[in-house]
Amino acid sequence: MTRPALAGWLRLQQTERVGLLTAHRLLERFVTPQAIFEAGREQLLAVVKPHQADALLAAPSARLETDLDALQAWQLQPGNSLLAWGDAGYPDYLSNINAAPLLLYLKGRPALLSGRAVAVVGARNASRQGVLNAEQLAQALSEAGLTIVSGLALGVDAAAHAGGLNGPGGTIAVLGTGIDRIYPARNSALARRIAEEGCIVSEYALGTPPTRDNFPRRNRIISGLALGVLVVEAAARSGSLITAELALAQGRDVYAVPGSIHATLSKGCNQLIRDGARLVESAADVLQALQMAVDGKAGARAGLDDSFVDRVLAAIGADPVQAEVLALHLGQAPGELQGQLLALELAGLLERLPGGMFQRLCV
Repeated sequence: MTRPALAGWLRLQQTERVGLLTAHRLLERFVTPQAIFEAGREQLLAVVKPHQADALLAAPSARLETDLDALQAWQLQPGNSLLAWGDAGYPDYLSNINAAPLLLYLKGRPALLSGRAVAVVGARNASRQGVLNAEQLAQALSEAGLTIVSGLALGVDAAAHAGGLNGPGGTIAVLGTGIDRIYPARNSALARRIAEEGCIVSEYALGTPPTRDNFPRRNRIISGLALGVLVVEAAARSGSLITAELALAQGRDVYAVPGSIHATLSKGCNQLIRDGARLVESAADVLQALQMAVDGKAGARAGLDDSFVDRVLAAIGADPVQAEVLALHLGQAPGELQGQLLALELAGLLERLPGGMFQRLCV
């Protein structure tokens, strides 16, 4: 991205009185931030209110050039990257949600954002069993090729990230701070591992501190990156329930692990199940639900590239084959291929066998 283009995105993000919904209306009309700031007052008034037009016509903030210098320096550091809404690499699932982030600051493997993912969230003060459940479920889902998305909080989130890292699906951590500020500090070591093996994501400008309002807002990104949200433990009033509500509003599935009627940290999950969330006792329950969603929404090859499907099926042939061998034959990284194999599995074209083997199910 050129410096003028990047300056336009930062300026739009910093313009007072212009929120995300308004910014998206402007982008639909003018396509780029640069074009927005080059527009005349009458053109702007066709989209926004007078006070918003005044804010857009005002001179850039005094800190814009300083922030731009800092951001470009940050991008030069290994593993750091930036995606603007509308870029080719911007994740499809996220781009279609209400108030999608204008900018995504990334550290790690951006390709994970385009794969199939499940969010695993829950209580910060989780029970020992809740932490164990989160890690085991996340690892099983990661081993099935799904990327695990969570919020890097203590408790269930941290356990979910650890489980995701233990499988080929990997994990994505969505922050409620600037990407250069890890919160809570106790998860700094985990964050470093995610930056190396998974991906860290933030919509917030560099240096943004943790504030109370940031975390509920970032939850829409957690659910927006995923096919569904699994709540492992949650009290009756919990941020995890906010994520579940956002998931439903975005058309995602919601799953919940049940618990004792006497346990405070089970009340939220039990309520979700009463309200229609799918009860989850194992990762197989989530995979089965995803299979049903694929079948119910669009049929076997929906959303799959036919040429890629044909290449994979031809490479497998009539006999079971190891995923690593298949990746070598197709010239792809094993971790990247896992998500694609999961899509074919959910579409009923492949069967996963013990030992990491795949069997073709169609002629």
